[in-house]
Order: sequence, then C-alpha cells, then structure tokens
Amino acid sequence: MSIPKFYVRGLVFYTDSFMSTRMKDIARDLGVSVITISKVLRNHPDVGDETRERVLARVKELDYRPNLAARSLVTGRTYLVGLVVPDLLHPFFAEIARSLSEALRTSGYYLIVSSSDEDPDLEEQEINQLLARRLDTLIIASCRSTVELFFRIEKQKTPYVLIDRTLPGLSANFVGVDDEGVGMLATKHLIDVGCKRIAHIRGPETSPGIRRVEGYKRALTQSGLKVIEDYIITEPKGDVETRQRGAEAMRQLLNLKPRPDGIFCFNDPMAMGAMNYALDQGIRIPEEIAIIGCGNLHYDDALSVPLSSINQHSRRIGQEAARIALGILNSKIALKPESVIIQPELIVRRSTQRARTKNVPSRAKPRL
Repeated sequence: MSIPKFYVRGLVFYTDSFMSTRMKDIARDLGVSVITISKVLRNHPDVGDETRERVLARVKELDYRPNLAARSLVTGRTYLVGLVVPDLLHPFFAEIARSLSEALRTSGYYLIVSSSDEDPDLEEQEINQLLARRLDTLIIASCRSTVELFFRIEKQKTPYVLIDRTLPGLSANFVGVDDEGVGMLATKHLIDVGCKRIAHIRGPETSPGIRRVEGYKRALTQSGLKVIEDYIITEPKGDVETRQRGAEAMRQLLNLKPRPDGIFCFNDPMAMGAMNYALDQGIRIPEEIAIIGCGNLHYDDALSVPLSSINQHSRRIGQEAARIALGILNSKIALKPESVIIQPELIVRRSTQRARTKNVPSRAKPRL
C-alpha cells in the first residue's frame, strides 16, 4: 500500500494514512464535506448545531485526532498563540491567561504561556523560543525599557499585542487599564476616608509603575496635600515575590515618624504582604492605617481584614487582547495598531472603611 504524501517548498512529507482516511470516512459516513468536518474540529461557527453534534459524536466514537503538524505545513499556521508575562503565579496575569485562552479556543487557537520573572534577558529568551516555533501571534506584558526586540519581531512579520505595559517610542496594539486613573482613584479614596499622610508602595519602572505614582502625586496635589518622597517606597520587581516585598516596604514605612495613616499599594499581593506585616505588629487596620491595593483579586476569605482594591478588569484585558489578535490573523490587509484603555473601578472593603468615611459608595469610577 502506498503512503500518501504532499509537497511543501520542494520537501516531501509523508502523512499518516490512517488519520487522512479517517476524516474522509467521517465525511462519507455522515454525508457532509471534508471542509465541514474541518470546521467542526476548528470550532468554526459556520456549522449548524445538529451537524456539529453528529460530527463530534462520530469523532469521539473513532477517537480521531487531527494531524496538527501536517495542517500547519499546509496552511502556514500553527494555531498557537504565545503569552509572555512577568509571573505565572500572579493572580492578575493568571486571570488574563484564563480569559485569553477561553476566547482563543472558540476560534480554534490555543495558548502557550511563558514567564519572564521580570528579567528583560529572560523575556528575550522566551520570546525567541516562541518565535522559533513559528507561533501565529504573541501577547506580551513586557518588563523591557527598550524597543529593539519588538522591532525585530515586526521584521519577522509576527504580529503581537502588548498588554498591561506600554513602551515609549513603540506604536503597537495595546490593551490595559488607565494606570494614572488607578493612582488617582486609590489615593483620592484614602483622602476621602480622612487620611492625611498617604504613602505609596510603588511598582517598577514600567508604564504601570510610573503612571500610578503620577496619579498618586496628582491626587495629593489636587487635594492640597504635600508629596513626601520618604513615603514612596519603590519595589523594582512589582509583580514577582510581591507579598514579601510588600511586607518589607511596610516595615520601612512603620519606622518613619510620623508614620503614614494611609497606603496605596501597586497591586493586591503587595498590599496583602504589607497588611499582614502591619497586623503582626499590632497595627489596627483601617483605624490606624488604611490600605488599598490594585487588581481586585478576590482574596477576601483569606484575609482577616478584607482588602479594598482597584478593579483593573483583568478578564476584559484578556478578552480584548484575544479579539485584537484574532482580528489581525483573520484580516487579509495590515491593520493599524489599536489601543484599548480600560477605566478602573473602586471596590471598597473593610481595609479602608474608617468611621470618618464620607458616604463613599462601594463602587465608584475615577473622577479625573
């Protein structure tokens, strides 16, 4: 029996005749085309529910597995999307990865996730590995401060979407929250509940870290409060080992005289570390120090004092990034870069609910 073969750029590739025949068998058995079978396997919406159910039932019965490598050679696509984030364990990035994967899966694409550990050199290594595998597109939360790597990605004709972090001098697709709005919203809330000495445990020199501290300073200035540099603690890796970093920053703040009575933390894990350290030192929260984080990561049950936070809408970030990526992949023409800026939302819990709170609603939009 001869083995089926096909040609790609002068090379001969032999296929699995068992798999090749199976798809034709399924189509013949069900009285549909091979294209219909392919659409069902790719979860394409252009198939009726009844036909889809019949095909999936037959596929399950035969335990059929499509030859993805062969399909990739024929179509020029891997149907894989790469995601590079600073920390795989950080709940914010985990939530983005989850919603991104769900959105991509409905169009037949699958996600490969990698971590940079907030290390620019490691980030470059991970991106190079993904590029070598000819992934169809990349989605990146970059810890870099330079743009040369992204120019190289563009030269290789690999589309990409930046999430959470932007880079100056780079015109690229981007999805993220209004970070200056985050800083203003959190700081204004602490002012509204009566705090006078407000500290900020800030993130690294990435766009979220820079813009959130700008929002923090702007809110203080607009309210007539002085910006005190000693009250700003910088954590160079704001999304890695964040609880320990938050605890160390709180230790430094408690040694100040006078110590702060309100703290805005770069993210929720950092706020949790800071709050737990303060509680261990006998500090009453929010009576002595009010604390607010960012991310709204739903850790209330694990905390003795539920944490107020700024909702970045992480699920929507993943969904919007998937929408842009799929739009690029499905377009026959080059699309202009798209920027999606999501407005933050204040979520008030007990860590900032002081007796002096001035009728602050549990959910509020930033007043910029």
